[in-house]
Amino acid sequence: MPKAYQVIYEDNHLLIVNKATGILVQGDATGDEPLVDILKTYIKEKYNKPGEVFLSPVHRLDRPVSGLVVFGRTSKGLERMNELFRKRDIQKTYWAVVRKRPAKSQDKLTHWLVKDEAKNLVTAYDYPAPNAQKAELTYRVLGEVNKHFLLEVNPITGRPHQIRVQLAQMGCPIRGDIKYGFGKANADGSINLHARRLYFVHPIKQEPVLCRASLPNDPFWEEFLSLDTEEIGAEHLPFLHE
Repeated sequence: MPKAYQVIYEDNHLLIVNKATGILVQGDATGDEPLVDILKTYIKEKYNKPGEVFLSPVHRLDRPVSGLVVFGRTSKGLERMNELFRKRDIQKTYWAVVRKRPAKSQDKLTHWLVKDEAKNLVTAYDYPAPNAQKAELTYRVLGEVNKHFLLEVNPITGRPHQIRVQLAQMGCPIRGDIKYGFGKANADGSINLHARRLYFVHPIKQEPVLCRASLPNDPFWEEFLSLDTEEIGAEHLPFLHE
């Protein structure tokens, strides 16, 4: 079984990992061991910590999604990272693979989302529906491989299932995401959505932090590496973690 995570960045206040597909960030009714508990064990053993380990996710990734997840190792780190996310002072970049090419090579999508908690399903509307939350993202097409298209997606808001449902709403469901309209599941239950990159100014150290998560060890994903045209400006940033 592949490892549940890869540590990308770690200091006294924060822990950022590359989550494997199929791993829960926090526990649910399945009873499967969540990533937060796996990482508490990692910290306890690495630092020989007695008693309970403080660790809390700043945000979540859906179970079938891979990529970067940020955890607070202290209450101060957690509180200040939560504030960065709330103010949208953090740049998040995802990669998504779709079968249908979007009508536009790049665009901004705006929808209003309503989540059915019982079914764990989100519906997107093109107008402000009752009890809906506004969701915005931008995307651009990076290229095509084997009749599939790689999109770079930058969510502006952070809503549950946002990227999945917004891409599906424009007729481009993510590969493997049968919940939102793709015709066939991936063999491992994953979907081809990956939290690729994070950039923010560390809320305590006041230093720029740029993290990039390697793609899942999957031949299908690896074919898209040649399309990686991101300009991360690493020469201007003292920290690049991957």
